[in-house]
Amino acid sequence: MATTIGMMDSAYFVGRNEILNWINARLQLHLSKVEEAASGAVQCQMMDMTYPGIVPMHKVNFDAKTEYDMIQNYKVLQDVFNKLKIEKHIEVNKLVKGRPLDNLEFLQWLKRHCDSVNGGMMNENYNPVERRSKGGKERNIKGTQKNSKSWQANVLHNPGGGDGIPLNKTTGPKQGKIGATGGTTSLEEVQALSKENTDLKLSVDLLEKERDFYFGKLRDIEILCQTPELENHPMAVAIRKILYAADAKESALDEAQVFLGQSMNTLENDGQDES
Repeated sequence: MATTIGMMDSAYFVGRNEILNWINARLQLHLSKVEEAASGAVQCQMMDMTYPGIVPMHKVNFDAKTEYDMIQNYKVLQDVFNKLKIEKHIEVNKLVKGRPLDNLEFLQWLKRHCDSVNGGMMNENYNPVERRSKGGKERNIKGTQKNSKSWQANVLHNPGGGDGIPLNKTTGPKQGKIGATGGTTSLEEVQALSKENTDLKLSVDLLEKERDFYFGKLRDIEILCQTPELENHPMAVAIRKILYAADAKESALDEAQVFLGQSMNTLENDGQDES
């Protein structure tokens, strides 16, 4: 199935707001930016909606944050394209970096393709929330959020209930007063813990962004060293020795420097011989 769409095609003039509305309406999501779909999970589910049952949803990670996890989602998507004989190359390295333009162009292409299959009509028999629950992480996350919200609502509406244990209606006034005091203390502790939890999440997010940033740099270096023009160059070989060192306890820098020195000496000797 040839799906080549030229860059001047009307598909690439669809605005990001229309793309976001299309995604949110069909998959019951609340995306506000196209780069929020950079993980590839949204694209997988769009294909699942267009071709029911074709996508192994249990392999799709809706909580993917690292480039590694995102790449796994795009592998699932590429396998689906191959099964359907859709001739579309996915530029994974660009998409996982979350660049708005790259993700917008891919989503524009996806919308055009899906509309060409179903005529732009929504599959009324498709339950996106239920299908997302096929993914291992999605179900746990939703369950945790639901329980957490219920628990918080119970505490806020029941401040005299301590840490969420129901009050005994047969207790006397004195016991009720103690329970109210304990409830106030527990609520303060909950708020303090909630603030601490938020701070920790922010720290983790910053660390993950920093890690992904440096991972992206290393990935770019690896791709550069694999280009046909450079892959046999001594410097590229030395860099790959460092990148692919298996033992984390032992630095590969010394080995790479020795190799590079020997290679440069060989090149110099060959140059002298030729002269």
